[in-house]
Amino acid sequence: MKESVQLDEIDRRLLRALQEDAGLSHAALAERVGASPASCWRRIRALEQAGVLTRTVRLVDAARVGRGVSVMLQLRMNAHSPEVRRDFEAFVRARPEVMECYSMSGEWDYLMRIVVADVADYERFLMREVLRHPNVAGAASHFALSQVKYETAIPV
Repeated sequence: MKESVQLDEIDRRLLRALQEDAGLSHAALAERVGASPASCWRRIRALEQAGVLTRTVRLVDAARVGRGVSVMLQLRMNAHSPEVRRDFEAFVRARPEVMECYSMSGEWDYLMRIVVADVADYERFLMREVLRHPNVAGAASHFALSQVKYETAIPV
């Protein structure tokens, strides 16, 4: 597990502001968090170096780009060796439909969030890609009817 970083209140304000709008200028950030632009710049660089801040991205509305169907996919593996897990996880990382993937405790080995255009697109992905993987033993799919909450901001 990764070591946590000590954050002061200005760091926390910076993180909240950046998670809300990563496009803010250093001057706008400084005004929002109560620090100088130079201080904000130094703090952001330190947070990047510490691994607290990672990539800067823009969020895309999946439905507006033809990927409005979300499916939660649970998978069970037929083997659990480190090599099998590495191979499967490399497969998952290469699939653009897979938005999130978690190694799980309990009955299922993996839980994934898949985004696709429609049910036929999901069926193709499941039948031709996932279930053909040599180490996948079983799967269960759950289609999201609506999105009740979706957040990207981590509470700090």
